[in-house]
Amino acid sequence: MVSTVQSAWRRLDAYLERRIRQRVTLRGLGFTLITIAIGVAAFLTANNLLFLLLALLLSALLVSGFVSRLGLAGLEVDLELPRHVAARVPCPATVKLRNHKQWIPSFALRLQGSPQSGFTQPVFFTMLAGGGQARVPLTLEFPRRGQYREDAFEFSTRFPFGFTDRRVRVAIERDLIVYPSVLPQPGFEQILQRLEGEIASRQRGRGDDFHRIRPYEHGEATRHVDWKTTAHTGALQVREFVQPEQPQVEIVLDLAIGAGQMEWLEEAIDCCAYLGWSLSERRAPFRFRTQLCDLRIPDEAEVYDMLRFLALVEPLYAASNVPDPRFASNTDEALVVLFSRRSGTDPRQRPDHGTAREA
Repeated sequence: MVSTVQSAWRRLDAYLERRIRQRVTLRGLGFTLITIAIGVAAFLTANNLLFLLLALLLSALLVSGFVSRLGLAGLEVDLELPRHVAARVPCPATVKLRNHKQWIPSFALRLQGSPQSGFTQPVFFTMLAGGGQARVPLTLEFPRRGQYREDAFEFSTRFPFGFTDRRVRVAIERDLIVYPSVLPQPGFEQILQRLEGEIASRQRGRGDDFHRIRPYEHGEATRHVDWKTTAHTGALQVREFVQPEQPQVEIVLDLAIGAGQMEWLEEAIDCCAYLGWSLSERRAPFRFRTQLCDLRIPDEAEVYDMLRFLALVEPLYAASNVPDPRFASNTDEALVVLFSRRSGTDPRQRPDHGTAREA
């Protein structure tokens, strides 16, 4: 019996949740108490004037509820977003509101979204004429990566007298993929700087075609020192060669994690997205590999394909049965940035978030 009542109550609550809801304001509470007091006094004294006043107050309550409910009816909302959206990155958007009531306007509307909708602040509409529409630009910021299939939005109004705050929920069914954040987090820039330094040193210091003789820089191999020019100038000089092609960079993400390591994976995904986006902006080709994908950018795919994969990827918890992606590389000259819990790399403890090595 108890379970039946609870089930019926949940169904009723869910039904009311989809319908227009209301919250009595302080002004409405005060007006209601005054109405009750006058009603009690009218019945106790049988005073016709008090009955007329009671009828007027009750009429105001009824009119207020009817007008506010009518103002929230027949509204349609749509959201225009950019094609590519990243988490925790503010993006411009446009809210389109349309009133399907041909002759009845809506006043004092307030539109706000759920925490997953990306709304940072509510949007206000002073008046929307019957059959009219309005467009309001705003900025959205989604808190996390993933696929947003349905965003809940809520209209509210206190028109006309402010007795109640009436609300109605509307849902926009859409298929929006939010990429991981491409903003640098602590330690991400150090990885990129080290990677750029390795690329620059290989382009400058290796190859078969002679380029120039230049002063020696600290940390360079002494096998390229031109001793004849060094003796002539009195300072160390090295031979520089032209790199035939840009070295291949590999970003390797191991999706095999254990229990309680989801936070690490999310941070590793953000770092992979940041590195891939940064390399793409510098027009540097790279390869991205996991147990589930192998993308060569920009030869075979775009950087947005990598970001889309990272937006939807899920961890592989059966670590013992999951192959290690480090051993799937067949690149002879590659700069590898590895993210793996198997290697003991922990982004929260090490500033480089990963291990860079040459395959």
